[in-house]
Amino acid sequence: MPRFAANLSMLFTEAPFLERFALARAAGFDGVEFLFPYAYAKDQLQQALAQNHLTQVLFNLPPGDWDAGERGIACLPDRVAEFRAGVDQALDYAQALGCRQVNCLAGLRPATVTEDEAWQTLVANVGYAAEKLAGQGITLCLEAINSRVDMPGFALDTSGKVLALIEQVDADNVRLQYDVYHMQIMEGDLVRSMECLLPWIGHIQFADNPGRHEPGTGEINFSNVFGAIDRMGYDGWVSAEYRPSGKTADSLSWLPRGA
Repeated sequence: MPRFAANLSMLFTEAPFLERFALARAAGFDGVEFLFPYAYAKDQLQQALAQNHLTQVLFNLPPGDWDAGERGIACLPDRVAEFRAGVDQALDYAQALGCRQVNCLAGLRPATVTEDEAWQTLVANVGYAAEKLAGQGITLCLEAINSRVDMPGFALDTSGKVLALIEQVDADNVRLQYDVYHMQIMEGDLVRSMECLLPWIGHIQFADNPGRHEPGTGEINFSNVFGAIDRMGYDGWVSAEYRPSGKTADSLSWLPRGA
């Protein structure tokens, strides 16, 4: 059975953020992730994790101005200093929360930046972040996000691009964050893709498609997907990163008892 984690930025949103940890534990989750920790003091998050016996699985590097529509700054040539400061901030939180993986959002490439400029900036920034995180035994994940529905213009929108970046950076602690929802939109053939990509996968997230809701609301056969993840020997976390179609508690029929 995969090790399931709950993304608290999307699940249990019926409750204030710091109350979602207890709800995740009560539902049967052992791990949690969320988009960003930076709006909360480290000791608040430490307490929420400890009180509920939860593992902090993952969070993202600072993304720039999220509320203004920015989705990462790693590919932006004029934001390198800000990116590097964000790596330090993420490292500080990761150490405090015992989090062994952080994700780097590549960002949206502006029309004023060429593909080559964005790529070279991305390579340099990922290399910098990987080296900083490696010193503390932390893995840097890179996520491919679909550019057809959710994030047009996102700099990394296929698993192939992520693998090319991993190869060019050539650091032992850089891995692919495989999102079932995004890759169903961009690539399909999920089970075979994950089997081929397994040596590079550091983290898995999921939601059904279309709609990005819970398993059973769309076209993906999650019984087959979860079974395949188990059979292929993946030993990382599998995180529920979906928008419940109703109350979160009513969306968890996919979660095995005791998971």
